[in-house]
Amino acid sequence: MKNKRILLKVSGESLMGKLNYGIDVSTINKISKEIKKIYLKKYQICLIIGGGNIFRGIKGASEGIDRSTSDYMGMLATIMNGLSLQSSLEKINVPTRVQSAISMSQIAESYIRRRALRHLEKNRIVIFVAGTGNPFFSTDTAATLRASELDCSLIIKATKVNGIYDKDPKVNKNAKLIKKISYDQVIKDNLRVMDLTAISLAKDTKIPIYITNIFKENSLINVLNKKGAYSKIS
Repeated sequence: MKNKRILLKVSGESLMGKLNYGIDVSTINKISKEIKKIYLKKYQICLIIGGGNIFRGIKGASEGIDRSTSDYMGMLATIMNGLSLQSSLEKINVPTRVQSAISMSQIAESYIRRRALRHLEKNRIVIFVAGTGNPFFSTDTAATLRASELDCSLIIKATKVNGIYDKDPKVNKNAKLIKKISYDQVIKDNLRVMDLTAISLAKDTKIPIYITNIFKENSLINVLNKKGAYSKIS
């Protein structure tokens, strides 16, 4: 089943929709429908969501909050996002389980690898929250870590852009989408598509990363079919 087991990383900012912060219900429902499309194709799906729509640790640290405390606050934000996504998915009949890297037994299971694998085998989407459970590690790193632990064949990072460009597409209309780029080139050029710890771990475990736009209809299923707009890091 490894070739049918994937990890989907959704940025917290994606949940804001057109809001300045927080969760836009219509947006999260739209994202859930896109996820259901790949679920119906019998993929086993691991899901990690960021917390930037509620609280970004680095921003808090720069404003005088201790970095470790700030990062833990960010982890709590990912738990709120994960529960929101769970509710949205289950309303459209997609079974899920939430597993947290921080013990919170009343609302989520603690992360246990063997239990996560069992959920996947029972065709449940497993939503991993609270990052790695440690400060100084981003949800990008958590995504690569879980993908490595659970033998996922690939990672899809679903963002608000189509992929990696040679120039800033917001500034330069002639910017070209880079369809394929190596881990080493991403690290060398310090491209901030994911943090460098995540890229290094993906390189070590040989898991390709696809970057695509979650707001484009069928973007996720298109990546799996090698169609549409995306960038591949491998």
